[in-house]
Amino acid sequence: MSKRKLYLGLAFAGAIVPYIYFVQHFSDVGLGLGDFLSAIFANPAAGGFTADLLISSFVFWIAMFHRRSLGKGPKPWLFIALNLTIGLSCALPAYLATNESRPSG
Repeated sequence: MSKRKLYLGLAFAGAIVPYIYFVQHFSDVGLGLGDFLSAIFANPAAGGFTADLLISSFVFWIAMFHRRSLGKGPKPWLFIALNLTIGLSCALPAYLATNESRPSG
């Protein structure tokens, strides 16, 4: 299996798995943003995971813009949208799959 196919499979899994939990949360609690924010910081463990994800996402954005400024990566806006609407577990492997299909430079 090529790395590109592996990354695409992981991007797909990274889109599906988090949404299983999000759908369960929103069906139990409703669509309120306040309830969602309360849940992701509900206790120190959840807060730690959330902080880790936010920091990792920010670093990913910086890395994408840096690589793009060097002419080595795709435009980051699609991957930022994926990161914000689905999550880093989808956006990062999708970005890596896209990089696999680009010529080295």
